[in-house]
Amino acid sequence: MKKRINTDAITNELAGSVFFPNRTPEPPPQKPVEQKDSDAVIPRYPETSHGTMIPSNHDTTVPVSDEGMIEAVRKAVKQIGKEPATQRLTLEEKNALRAIEFTYAQQGIMTSGNEIIRIGMNFLLKEYQKHGEQSILAKVLHRLNS
Repeated sequence: MKKRINTDAITNELAGSVFFPNRTPEPPPQKPVEQKDSDAVIPRYPETSHGTMIPSNHDTTVPVSDEGMIEAVRKAVKQIGKEPATQRLTLEEKNALRAIEFTYAQQGIMTSGNEIIRIGMNFLLKEYQKHGEQSILAKVLHRLNS
């Protein structure tokens, strides 16, 4: 049998002190709904109104010119990165990375946010080296700074 301690006397003595403030549950504050830019929103799941269609060609085909790019990015990411780097992500970006990690984990492919970021960065760098001012990176940078 457990021993029961009468906490009424102790509670009355210590109630309201600095160490035991009154604990009345307060409803959580309501956050105002913020309007977001439509181009900054990354939907977690795309909205579709139709069922899944099975493609006639089940294999993914990549144009020959992209094969070299994919292999170059794979080789770059395969090397272990030893240089520390810090980047700031929005909550939506972080959640999108986590969703990708989860999706691939369900398929038995282990990845990380760091690896996904390195793949994206290496792709942008290789594409910039190949296309210069016509690259996606250059076009986005011009729009960000115009």
